[in-house]
Amino acid sequence: MKAVHLEDTPVDVKGVRLQKVIAQAGLASRRAAEEMIRQGRVAVNGRVVTTLGCCVDPGRDEVIVDGKTISIAEKKVYLLFYKPKLCVTTLKDPQGRQTVIDLIPDFGVRLFPVGRLDYDAEGLLLLTNDGLLGNRLQHPRYGIAKTYEVKVQGQPDAEALSRLRSGIVLEEGKTAPAEVSILRLLPKAGWLRIVLHQGWYRQIKRMGEAVGHPVLKIKRVAYGPLTLGKLMPGAFRTLSAKEVRRLYQLVQLEEEQTGRK
Repeated sequence: MKAVHLEDTPVDVKGVRLQKVIAQAGLASRRAAEEMIRQGRVAVNGRVVTTLGCCVDPGRDEVIVDGKTISIAEKKVYLLFYKPKLCVTTLKDPQGRQTVIDLIPDFGVRLFPVGRLDYDAEGLLLLTNDGLLGNRLQHPRYGIAKTYEVKVQGQPDAEALSRLRSGIVLEEGKTAPAEVSILRLLPKAGWLRIVLHQGWYRQIKRMGEAVGHPVLKIKRVAYGPLTLGKLMPGAFRTLSAKEVRRLYQLVQLEEEQTGRK
């Protein structure tokens, strides 16, 4: 991933000192790692860091030295979780609401959700401590497909469907083209299948409002090649090695790490 040099890169105050992470990866002594940082040879999540006060989360942040990603050996956990309604996709909630982490057993590592689902939405959520993969999966450059079953108020006509497919102008700009099809129609509502390749805040709800069909329910049924299958709300399973490899391939990590192009 190409790094962007920012003179005033924000300094984190939590986590592990960047130079310590580089030293623990076996690339250099801590003093030599400090010099690497000063020389602008180190980037965190695509942003060049030149201050020694920067701290990172080794399990979540992507650290790049001289154009190559480094990592600290840690047991990697990959969970496919069926997020139920009425829980938040954060590690902690200031309002004291239940979080997805509250519903997962302790695996001995710090797991975090990849992306988010609204408090009242349900469906597939990936949880991992593989920050390198998690960051790439969320990066708009890779456009990972996210598939939803969405119940909307009223019965969308051809014009509404066309607008959803071609893009809706929201506060951030125009949404990317989406795949939209009708699953079934009810007397006063309709179920749509929507595939997005981006993840703006409350995007589906705002798209529905924009075309005059407020969203009533959201269920994510697929994330890239992963599907819910027979999982029930609140249940989870670990990903197979094949599924993890497939995710790595989607975000071009396997090729970079093995030197293949």
